[in-house]
Amino acid sequence: MAGDPTIEGLGVLERAVDMARRGEEFVLATVVWREGPTSGQSGARAILTAGGDVHGWIGGACAEPVFIREATKALTDGTPRLIALGDPDRFGDLPPGTVPVEMSCQSEGALQIYIEPVLAVPHLVVVGSSPMADLLQRLGAELGWNAELVAGDDFTSGQIGAHSFTVIATQGHNDEDIIERAAKARPAYLGVVASAKRGAALREFLADRDVPSDVLDALRCPAGIDLGHTTHNEIAIAILAELVQLRAAGAAAGARETPIERVEAIDPVCAMTVTIDPSAQSYDLDGIAYYFCCAGCRTAFANDPASYLTEASS
Repeated sequence: MAGDPTIEGLGVLERAVDMARRGEEFVLATVVWREGPTSGQSGARAILTAGGDVHGWIGGACAEPVFIREATKALTDGTPRLIALGDPDRFGDLPPGTVPVEMSCQSEGALQIYIEPVLAVPHLVVVGSSPMADLLQRLGAELGWNAELVAGDDFTSGQIGAHSFTVIATQGHNDEDIIERAAKARPAYLGVVASAKRGAALREFLADRDVPSDVLDALRCPAGIDLGHTTHNEIAIAILAELVQLRAAGAAAGARETPIERVEAIDPVCAMTVTIDPSAQSYDLDGIAYYFCCAGCRTAFANDPASYLTEASS
């Protein structure tokens, strides 16, 4: 999601709502308890996207790698979890299922972070104002989908994304302009409620407007499974049946991005997990690079590396 102009500058919760509406997967983390000194504050929130980007603030150099690791697991298995970071003696009895992570940072603080994966549900946008459009939206909502009904004049390409199912049901009222707007977002499905003859005319018109040929080839017009002569209500059911079939085939599965590959190391001083990147604290000794969660651990290691290497090997 990094660089998406439609959500840049949003707060964490606003970003989460927008991502969920678009059918994108992510993890929302909240600091539910803290004991200072620690940079993480109660109520602080952060998001880990399916692509591995972090938005918000959950804690410092010791807490963030643990958050990323556990959030990645939560996104994979779909299970929320509570993680407790700090000296185990500071927590007492933890709730069943809590993931304890001993944190030996110099701050000597402690955090409990609730990690909640938000998995994708189909995002259906029906554009139109007819009873058929209204029924299709309600049927989608009954399936637990994120289903929206938008009037044609109010529709913009920013209301859909690459994982959206989009159905144009404006029935001749500015269809061309609305389809062109929708095509800019390249949704997972773009269908039009119209006859095959009308569909051919629409494709010809849109081709002259330089709409990409692959978008026109994928355009479903008429939308829905062919049931022959049907009523308007039956058309809504035929379209929903096609969308269910496409979802089962993985048409909207692109919501899960390829995660950013992270290389990690163990801080030899405090045993915390450290992400190796250009900003990481490091120290070279006999041609071997050691990585640290903070400058304090690096300094301690540099002053007496033998003692920490002995501990690590014992």
